[in-house]
Amino acid sequence: MRWRSTLLPQLAFPLPPQDGRQSETALRVARGTRRLLRRLRFSTVTELPLLSGRRADLVALAEDGAIHIIEIKSSIADFRADQKWPAYRAHCDRLFFAIPESVPVEIMPEDAGLILADGYGAEILREAPEHKLAPASRRAMLLRFAHAAAHRLHGLTDPEILSHGPLG
Repeated sequence: MRWRSTLLPQLAFPLPPQDGRQSETALRVARGTRRLLRRLRFSTVTELPLLSGRRADLVALAEDGAIHIIEIKSSIADFRADQKWPAYRAHCDRLFFAIPESVPVEIMPEDAGLILADGYGAEILREAPEHKLAPASRRAMLLRFAHAAAHRLHGLTDPEILSHGPLG
């Protein structure tokens, strides 16, 4: 193969993976929540497939290895239509909901943390109770997180690789 001496094009800031299911409100809440988590020294990955077959809206990894899942609810209807969130506890140390100001705080479950967010930032209204992951579950989540982050970075520098489809 002959090497071509070309410079890589300037890459735009990467957007989180979007499959058309996320509303504009949900994308803004995700952005603000990720900004908060970054300030708190977490790394985040969006739309992470879990071993259970579900997908977590946001997974946050702390410097000490703690794993948080943040479920984004963009409206009252979104919250009422989706009751799969209790199953996410098997994949994290803490479970949070992130909502926009338009969703009433009172309807959110008391046994999960709560984040209020917009497109510019967020604040934690209620801490989530801790329920430590088993070591094997933690390892599986760390590997999923690392692989997803690495594959997404690879796709930014080599967009053609994305046409090869998902791994596994």
